[in-house]
Amino acid sequence: MVSLPFLDRDDAGRQLADALAHYRGTQPVVLAIPRGAVPMGRVVADALGGELDVVLVRKLGAPGNPEFAIGAVDEHGSVLLNEYAAEAGADTAYTRRVAQRELALIRERRARYRPGRPATVLAGRTVIVVDDGLATGATMVAALRAVRAQGPARLVCAVPVAAADSLARVSALADEVVCLATPRPFHAVGSHYLDFDSVADEEVIALLTGPAAKGAPASLPPEGPVHIPAGQVVLEGDLVSPPSPRGLVLFVHGSGSSRHSTRNRYVASVLNRRGFSTLLFDLLTPQEDRDTAARFDVPRLARRLDAAVQWVRQQVALRDLPRGLFGASTGAAAALMVAAARPGEIDAVVSRGGRPDLADTSSLSRVQAPTLLIVGGADLQVLELNRAAQAAMPQGASLTVVPGATHLFEEPGALEQVAAIAADWFARWL
Repeated sequence: MVSLPFLDRDDAGRQLADALAHYRGTQPVVLAIPRGAVPMGRVVADALGGELDVVLVRKLGAPGNPEFAIGAVDEHGSVLLNEYAAEAGADTAYTRRVAQRELALIRERRARYRPGRPATVLAGRTVIVVDDGLATGATMVAALRAVRAQGPARLVCAVPVAAADSLARVSALADEVVCLATPRPFHAVGSHYLDFDSVADEEVIALLTGPAAKGAPASLPPEGPVHIPAGQVVLEGDLVSPPSPRGLVLFVHGSGSSRHSTRNRYVASVLNRRGFSTLLFDLLTPQEDRDTAARFDVPRLARRLDAAVQWVRQQVALRDLPRGLFGASTGAAAALMVAAARPGEIDAVVSRGGRPDLADTSSLSRVQAPTLLIVGGADLQVLELNRAAQAAMPQGASLTVVPGATHLFEEPGALEQVAAIAADWFARWL
């Protein structure tokens, strides 16, 4: 039984996190409605092992009474009006004017709170929208509708306290509603907190930067150029890490390619937006790459990938992340050989236009990691080779065909499909 009032937002956040404990381990996205909900959003995200961002919506105040909400506007400019907006004196011209003003503030806040970072990609994720309380519920309704439009796998509304009629209003918009208390009569949200001081922009920015809990790991993996020792050579790589990464995906390029592959870099950028760290690296030195035979030396490529996996294990900020491999062409064969050799260390594999048939039969039979083979529908020869490799994997592999796509997925929209399919696979298994 929840006892009101809450001490402060942190206290409410801890109690709310306890009520949401069944989402621990699902790596949810926690979206806080700024500014007041950000402190409790940080507490909830840290407790659940999730990622924190803000959902930017602004209430639209009534003429002459800005604290009385007649509706709300979201980050995309969509306006939601309450049924009593006209009775409160809000005509079309007034609504347009106040919505434009609030939208400008939303865009300014996005730039200030998350400079250089787009909003978190929500498609396929569990998303928990948090506010410090519901009075009219207009802002939460707008937030839930804005989030729902982005295709989350599960949408949760979570608040410490709410008016009963407002809670009923939002229930139809979320897959689950978690509310700790619905006092009657319901007064202003702040009356249910002993400490309800305003939250400054500086505090919001600090809370969005990283975990606030004492002793929580605030360090992020290194980002930028990396150098990976592999026997007698050093391999050049590029590491990109979003905040609170969900996992790490190592890219294994195909013959004649490198860490600069535009296709792999595009897929990596999609994975970064979905919350994954990515490592693209060269399997061969520039001198080795001049030898065509070296490009098809799959055992050597597998040894180089294995060296990269060992390097990851030595990095404090990376070693505990779930690991996936994304292989293309000959790189897919190398990825499967390493997955077979390290059954407890590789958690998922994706092959794009790969040649899994170039891996030895023994390796294919020993792959335990969930494996997805993506092949273009017009890449007929490679499609048959992938079907044969799929049949040789007793643990099972999934095969997805992109209709009409050729080997390099150069057709309009084909690579975008590959990236989305791969991101969904890693989100499922990492």
